[in-house]
Amino acid sequence: MDLAFTPEEQAFREEIRAWVRANLPADISHKVHNALRLTRDDMQRWAKILGKKGWLGHGWPKEFGGPGWNAVQKHLFEEECALAGAPRVVPFGPVMVAPVIMAFGSPEQQKRFLPGIASGEVWWSQGYSEPGSGSDLASVKCRAERRGDKYIVNGQKTWTTLGQYGEWIFCLVRTSNEGKPQTGISFLLVDMKSPGVTVRPIVLLDGEAEVNEVWFDNVEVPAENLIGEENKGWTYAKHLLSHERTNIADVNRAKRELERLKRIAKAEGVYDDPRFRDEIAKLEVDVVALEMLVLRVLSAEKSGKNSLDIAGLLKIRGSEIQQRYSELMMLAAGPFSLPLIEEAMEAGWQGDFPGGLAGDAPLASTYFNMRKTTIYGGSNEVQRNIVSQVVLG
Repeated sequence: MDLAFTPEEQAFREEIRAWVRANLPADISHKVHNALRLTRDDMQRWAKILGKKGWLGHGWPKEFGGPGWNAVQKHLFEEECALAGAPRVVPFGPVMVAPVIMAFGSPEQQKRFLPGIASGEVWWSQGYSEPGSGSDLASVKCRAERRGDKYIVNGQKTWTTLGQYGEWIFCLVRTSNEGKPQTGISFLLVDMKSPGVTVRPIVLLDGEAEVNEVWFDNVEVPAENLIGEENKGWTYAKHLLSHERTNIADVNRAKRELERLKRIAKAEGVYDDPRFRDEIAKLEVDVVALEMLVLRVLSAEKSGKNSLDIAGLLKIRGSEIQQRYSELMMLAAGPFSLPLIEEAMEAGWQGDFPGGLAGDAPLASTYFNMRKTTIYGGSNEVQRNIVSQVVLG
């Protein structure tokens, strides 16, 4: 296992860093570094910049128009983007559904859907979770009935992140009740502009409608939008969920937010307090340890060995770190971090803030939003069970 980057990899990092600095819009970087609200235009503007360069699908092989980077190069690209203040690439198109279309879609489906994903022109959403079907995803009930050359879809999806912006959604749908639950699931691509699709916002603790319910009422979907074979969707779903194992740790954003925590602590005058410095040091040790764990996975992939099956462990530690740095930011600002002022999330807001520094305004929103991290993507309780079975035996 070699955790050091080669001279070629360091040169690659410098190339990425220079390009991101030259092309990342300053207003977007300012918002990201200060946890201000990103609009749909902000996220898609950056996606289109990456798409024009051919890097929105930075994990894609060359045969599908990607750069063909290895695991280490992908990691370095994600790290440099995060440290520069670039928004996270909305993963549902380029990271999630695209690899499924590449692996299991027909040539016609690849030609139809992949260009719009690669360019950042088409916004995709994910239709997996349902009420009662989250960690137990095999129990999905959203029904798709085949009638001639189309499917009729009825049911509900929930926790659909940024679904209010979605133009297409990939869904796990129930096409059979025979046999085990996993054997009756199909993978269907649905145009969200279709009659019968309704998106309803779910307002979260921070006042944002980041997640949504999506309802399907007799929605007609052409049968040609079925990926692969009917009732084989569970196989495709597992391929999607395992495609980017290290990404769920979000270690690159943790490194950026650690530096933000230090800035806030210095501005608030608590950075020199030994007890608070101890808390920052403990967090930094955890971030470095998480990074080493990610690099172990990358080293195994790079050498062609069986990669460590520790996605659950990465998710557990990454989510706990995200919650911890948001808590420490709140502690650093003390009572000035408590007010949740939604207007303060907008860049350029000039309203009166009750004491403290302007940078304190978004802290409550970030803290509330991070409560979700130990639940989504498979709750940490479930992930610990998986780790105990797979890793410990």
